This record gives sequence, structure tokens and C-alpha cells, in this order.
Amino acid sequence: MNRRIISLISAILFTILLPTNGFAASDNLNLQSETAVLMESDSGDILYGENSDKRMYPASITKIITGIIAIEEGNLDDTVTISENAAQADGTSVYLIEGEQVPLKKLVQGLMINSGNDAAVAIAEHMDGSVAAFSHRMNAFVKEKVGVYDSNFKNPHGLPDDDHYTTAADMAEITRYAMNNPIFREIVGTKELPWVGESWDTTLINHNKILWRYEGATGVKNGWTTKSGHTLVSSAERNGMELIAVVMKVQGFERAYRETTTLFDYGYDNFEKGKVAKDTKFNHNGKEFKAYEDFYYTKPKDSSVTTDVSPWGQLIVESDGEIRGTTQLALQAAEKIESPAAVEVNSESVDEEEKGFFQNIFGWIGGLF
Repeated sequence: MNRRIISLISAILFTILLPTNGFAASDNLNLQSETAVLMESDSGDILYGENSDKRMYPASITKIITGIIAIEEGNLDDTVTISENAAQADGTSVYLIEGEQVPLKKLVQGLMINSGNDAAVAIAEHMDGSVAAFSHRMNAFVKEKVGVYDSNFKNPHGLPDDDHYTTAADMAEITRYAMNNPIFREIVGTKELPWVGESWDTTLINHNKILWRYEGATGVKNGWTTKSGHTLVSSAERNGMELIAVVMKVQGFERAYRETTTLFDYGYDNFEKGKVAKDTKFNHNGKEFKAYEDFYYTKPKDSSVTTDVSPWGQLIVESDGEIRGTTQLALQAAEKIESPAAVEVNSESVDEEEKGFFQNIFGWIGGLF
């Protein structure tokens, strides 16, 4: 077998087999939410979770997907003509009327700030011709762009449908992705926005009250239906660390805000973000590697950090005896930095440690089959 392939397989297997950091099981916050998750945004580390992979009805936090799709895959300068179907959408609205012409960006603002179901339908119809067709786009987007696979969306607004579901873990990842877009971030962090429409002249007040209630809050979206109960996705940033909290099926919107505050306080009281900067150099047995991009990890506050490099260039970050993160480094050779895909085990330079590793790992694989 080609040694480059062997090296890549070994690195991938090492990553797959790493123990989790254990953060999510380390404490019990006694939340009453049926499912919840707390994530650090830059690293994607899960700091706390309860039933975070359980499929749930999302209600209007669905609009996070609709909003980011409109921003990334639509033209925000487009003028959208409101259909009868959109104008008659059930539930919360921004009181669009049939034939009204509205910029796409304004519809996204009405969608995310005032939770307009009519805006959601208008966006879907403008981009794909129908709610059903847009739903296909939503499902493809979260799989292909975000990389989550335990969600299924049947509409752009979150009104009840038995086959419309997601998980707290998926919603945290979707939100993490969306908040990297500055336009999305600006919209979901807007507390008030003047709104002038053909049938409605008002000031929109963001439905997500966490923006007023938690210092450093940056977004994102709340929701409610009788099936879903209260759902809330929130983000906050303090001291350079942004956290994303998701609570689902909570009894009462005030409890949703309290439990979100509990999650945020837990995160900021107990954890801090670490960073391995791009181009940081490491050595292993005479081979020099370096980080080809910034790498983030989360660790318990005030804990010491150690790093190690595997024979094939995998950086391992540990604190308190626990692995906090790993990343593939690039091999530096002859003033050339090779990409991780080019890291190769040279047959003439493989030392006894490396030989032993390959013998053991492939022996273990053979035992599986």
C-alpha cells in the first residue's frame, strides 16, 4: 500500500478514536429543558449537553437556516413581490400584503427580528418557487455546507409538521456556521428596527429578549408552538470567547431565558478558550511541523496546557490529563510547507516508534474484521 495513504489513514483513525473531552458530562445543571447544549463557537467544543442528539420540533429557530440561506445564496438587493400565499401565512407576521414589493434583505430582517412567517414564505418562493422546493434546499444546505445530518426541514418558518425536526446539537452547529456571516450576525443582534410597509408602519422590537437580559449577548432566535414548547438559540461573547446555547421544549419563555443564562454563566465561569496560532512550529524526532491555520480549543479555567506531536504530525493538546483538541499539522521541508494531505511517511526515515505504530494499528484493524 502507498505509504502516503497509510499515513493519512492512520491520522484519520487517530482522530476518530480520540476520547471526547468529557465536558458535557462533568456537571449537572438541573435544567428543565427537554434538551440543551452549550458550545464554544471557535472550537466547536461542547461544554455541556443534555439529550443534545434527541430529535425535537424546532418552531421558529428554523428561521436561522432560512435567514442564512437567503443571505449566502440569494441577492439581498433583489426586489421580492409578495404572493397571496405568503401574505396569508399563519402565525407571526410582518403584515405583508399581496403584490407588495420588498427588498430581500428587509424580508430577512422581518424574518429574524419579528419572526415573520409571511417573510419566510416570501423568501422561499422567491428563491425556489415554492415552500417545498426551498425545503429541499434547506436540507441540502445543512448537510453539505454545515455538516449536520440529524435534521429534516419541511418549511422555512417552523410551523408544526411531523417530519420537521432537528436536535440541539445540530442547531448549535447551524448557528455556529451562520454567525460567521457578518450580515447575519448584524441582523440577529439588532434590538430595534424601523419598519415601513404598505400596511404596517412601526418599529420592530426583537423577539429574542436575551439581547437585553445577558451582558455580551449577540443573538440569535426564539420560537414557540404548542408541539415544540419554547425553543431558544442564543449567543454571547465575553473576553474573546463566544458561546452558543440551545434549549428546546421548555415550559415558559421566562424559564427558557433563565436556563440559557444558567448555561452561559456555567461556560464563562468554568472555561476559557485557547489558541495555537497559524505558523507555530513543532518538532518530532527531527521532523519540523507547523500549524497551517489558527487552531482553537477549550479548557477548564486556570488549567495548564501541554502539547505533543504524533509521528505523523498530529498535534495533541491536553490539560488536566484530558485531550482538549487535535489538529493535523503541515510538514515543513526544504522551505516548503506541504498541506496536511501531503504529509508522507518516507520508507527510509520511519523510526522504530512509527513502525510499531503501523504494525499495531493495522493489526487492530484486522482484528475488527
